[in-house]
Amino acid sequence: MLAVLLMACMAGYLTLGARGNWDFVLPFRGNKLVALVIVAVAISTATVLFQTITHNRILTPAIMGFDALYVLILTVQIYALGAQEYVRLSQSGQFIANVVLMLIAALALFGTLLSKTRNDLMRMVLTGIIIAVLLRAVTGFLQRVIDPSEYAVVQVASFARFARIEVELLAVAAVMTCSALAVTWRMRHRLDVLALGETAAINLGETPKRSMFQILVVIAVLVSVSTALVGPMGFLGLLVVSLAHLVTPTASHATLLLSAALISALTLVGGQFVLERVLGMSTPLIVVIDVIGGVVFLILLLKRKYR
Repeated sequence: MLAVLLMACMAGYLTLGARGNWDFVLPFRGNKLVALVIVAVAISTATVLFQTITHNRILTPAIMGFDALYVLILTVQIYALGAQEYVRLSQSGQFIANVVLMLIAALALFGTLLSKTRNDLMRMVLTGIIIAVLLRAVTGFLQRVIDPSEYAVVQVASFARFARIEVELLAVAAVMTCSALAVTWRMRHRLDVLALGETAAINLGETPKRSMFQILVVIAVLVSVSTALVGPMGFLGLLVVSLAHLVTPTASHATLLLSAALISALTLVGGQFVLERVLGMSTPLIVVIDVIGGVVFLILLLKRKYR
């Protein structure tokens, strides 16, 4: 049913309200549609994986500071190179640079965080929040000392955007995302074992530390690619994975990964369709997602508190 709904949304997004030459309309909308699907699947998969290794359903890469890390890296690049030099870089160059820097920083920073605090949930949450605050503080300092025109470039690149997608970036992003998804799908049964806890996983033949590092690499790839392609997506992961647990209440990652990906794609494609065709782009889609996702986060946090 989710797949049928998604196909209907995709068909509507491509065809409804189209005026003019179809040779222009279909490729133009098709590029945005592919970007929406890539980002949706990458974010949902990364969130499911992150919640599996942290054994917590309220934590996501964005909440633990991945988005703040991206904005910091972007600000440092513009501060070091200058806005004019950064803009002169090709779209492919900017994309590859952002992905590589995100991968290195994410593995170094969050790999250490998870290995040190994974068994202490409260400490992990507090450490993640402090890291995110620290990253935002450093970013805010750099944004205050750079030129106002350079700050405008940072602001534009710091928000999720689907209006302009480079075709060559879609090919690279699709290859990297599909490779990470293939690795995730091969690990789906191991993920079921890891979700049982470290002791049970060891008794069943798994090596949690090695598996956690492998999963963290996949998470870093997925989040880095999606963020470098369109920008930070905020609470999207938390929202769609929470809905996936409601729609498909199962511990099987084979089912959960698929349902989360379909719901995520439905959210982005359907939301973008409504905003473009009905509301006339009166507000960015990410703003609506962050508002709803923030409410869901508070509800989950309060439910956990009072259990």
